[in-house]
Amino acid sequence: MKKLVFLFVAAAAMTFAACDGKKTENAAEVAADSAKAAVEAVADSAAAVDSAAAKVAEVADSAAAKVEEAAAKVEEAVKK
Repeated sequence: MKKLVFLFVAAAAMTFAACDGKKTENAAEVAADSAKAAVEAVADSAAAVDSAAAKVAEVADSAAAKVEEAAAKVEEAVKK
């Protein structure tokens, strides 16, 4: 009877040991996948920021040109 109990305990211990190894491997895979997704998200965000910065610079240049044009018109009006 003791041998039978020992056999079940040994089988259960081996089952738990086998499951822990898979969890560790799965955890490493999940961590690697998460890291890869984070890197891709950062790259996408960086591209979006670069695009937004270019648009802001374009709008700022356009606004500066309009301000200079308006200032020139005011100067002409003052000279008259």
